[in-house]
Amino acid sequence: MKKIRHLAAAALLALALPAAALAADYAVQPASTLGFTGTFQGASFDGGFRQWHATISYDPARLAQSKFDVSVNMASVAVSDKDQQGALPGKDFFDVAQYPTAHFVTTGFRNVGGKVVADGKLTLRGVTRPMSLAVDFKPQGKNATLDVDGTLKRLDFGVGGGDYADTSVIGADVKVHSHLVLVAK
Repeated sequence: MKKIRHLAAAALLALALPAAALAADYAVQPASTLGFTGTFQGASFDGGFRQWHATISYDPARLAQSKFDVSVNMASVAVSDKDQQGALPGKDFFDVAQYPTAHFVTTGFRNVGGKVVADGKLTLRGVTRPMSLAVDFKPQGKNATLDVDGTLKRLDFGVGGGDYADTSVIGADVKVHSHLVLVAK
C-alpha cells in the first residue's frame, strides 16, 4: 500500500512539473492598444491599428517559455490627418493590397540592467527583420498589464520609399508602442 502511494505521488508530481514550467497564457482584452509615433516635416504624429490579434504567453520568472505572437491587419491603420490616412494603406507605404498583414513573433527574452527585452522578428511589407521591444509587465492578481515599446527604421521595410525616402521630410524612425490589458486564461 505504501508503495502504491509513493507511485501515485510520483505520478502526480511528474504531471505537475511540465505545467509548472510553462508561462502563463493570457487573453488580450478590447481596451488594449497598438500604436505608433512618426514624424512628418519635423512634427510628430500618432497612429494606431484597430484590428490586430496577439497571443501572449508570459511569465517574468520563466522567460525561456514566454512568447508573443502578434498579427496586425494593416488596412486598419488610423491617424488623425486625412492625407496621411489616405496615403498609409497605399502602395507607397503599407501596400495593404499586396501585404495585408504584419507579423511579430518573439525569438527570445533577455534581462538588460533589470529590464526585460523581447527579441523577435517583424515581417512588414514582405520584409522580415529583427526587432527588440522593451517589456513592462505588471501583474494584478491573475491578470496583468503589459506595455511594450520599440523603434523600427521604416525604410528597412520599404515603408515610404521612392519619393518618400527623404528622412528630413518623413522621419526614419517609427516608435511602436502597445498597452495590453490581459486576463489569465
